[in-house]
Amino acid sequence: MRTLAFDGRMGASGDMILAALLDAGADRDVLEPVETALDLEYRIDETVKCGIASTTVDVVLTDGEDAARTEGSHGHAHDHGDPDQHDHGDDGHDHGDDDHDHGHDHGGDEGVPAEGHGPHRSYLEVREIVAEMALDDAVERDALAIFELLGEAEASVHGEDLEDIHFHEVGADDAIADVVGAVALARDLDPDRIVTTPLSTGGGTVEMSHGEYPVPSPAVVEIAERADWSLRGGPVDAELLTPTGAAILGHLADGVDALPSLELAASGYGAGGYDLDPHPNVLRTLVGDGGRELVRDDIAVLETNLDDATPEVLGGLQESLASAGARDVTVLPATMKKSRPGHLVKVICKPEDRERVARALAEETGTLGIREAGATHRWIADREFETVALEVDGESYAVSVKVASDADGEVYDVSAEYDDAARVARESALPVREVLRRAEAAVDR
Repeated sequence: MRTLAFDGRMGASGDMILAALLDAGADRDVLEPVETALDLEYRIDETVKCGIASTTVDVVLTDGEDAARTEGSHGHAHDHGDPDQHDHGDDGHDHGDDDHDHGHDHGGDEGVPAEGHGPHRSYLEVREIVAEMALDDAVERDALAIFELLGEAEASVHGEDLEDIHFHEVGADDAIADVVGAVALARDLDPDRIVTTPLSTGGGTVEMSHGEYPVPSPAVVEIAERADWSLRGGPVDAELLTPTGAAILGHLADGVDALPSLELAASGYGAGGYDLDPHPNVLRTLVGDGGRELVRDDIAVLETNLDDATPEVLGGLQESLASAGARDVTVLPATMKKSRPGHLVKVICKPEDRERVARALAEETGTLGIREAGATHRWIADREFETVALEVDGESYAVSVKVASDADGEVYDVSAEYDDAARVARESALPVREVLRRAEAAVDR
């Protein structure tokens, strides 16, 4: 499985993602539809950060003027305590102290640009701009999904409806160029899977029109919750993760605890504008074929001890708890206090379903206490079902077969559904074991 991995230990911004993908070998030509539609150019250059040769990307208007790097108003790696040293990680420009004595600018009246920050566009206006570009369907679909993620995060923060939200920092041409360009470059590398390690947010505070807020910004927190991956603070008191960077990776990348094992084909480094010695202010990407790994699945494990449950109740738990969200139910014999026989019930479910499943478990069994075990995730196979046709004495019978594979698509188990096999056995007079064998053999993998 070809995997594109982002190393998030120094956060991410839109321009850093662009630069890292280009440095890893993505074709610059895929950016041309964006340049044509927005009347701008991507300026690509090289720099060195703490001894690491890296790529930078900036957006310029076709007349040579710098595009308003609106996300730079809360850009990558600002030291909000020292405006004299601000050097936008999102664009590498030093616009002077007057523009940089603040961090986030979510403010101003809706639809009215804050001074020096370019246009504020509504979510619907941004969608229209992207839809009018001459993009591949897949690129357009992913770009629109990223802006929807951004819009939902902003709407949640401000208590507004998605259709009414106005983008501030991320509504100008350069931010649109970041999002659409990043999607086009990522697709050009043709990965089967994209992952990111936990993203560093930085620390300190950032000033917005509504007040001063701690890093990470509220929009970044919302995006991380929706993407269901991890954030970590530090390693410096500066803003390392921007909303645009978070949204791009939030849609494209699965969260992983550590970089996967890869047979490397390419790597790239995208630089932010600010120097953070001794930390290299770069986003690293790795491209390669991954090892045979199972898929990480976050779970909750619920347990309860029962000493008075009837066989009928225990027998029906699998079905009743499954309707509440349980993924698996196990009932084990146990010896209770005073040597009385009982049962241990263990239930696996998704974290977001645990309260509903616990309530169902309590109502079905009458238990007075349910505990949550320590497991937080499991490793599972990718599972799909195939239906095979078995010919027996001129009759055709359908049997469903479960195919289990790892994250690389490598099949390691084939298992026919027992209920289907039992039905065929009854109708054909074949032994169940023979039906199972024939059905599993019929799956050509």
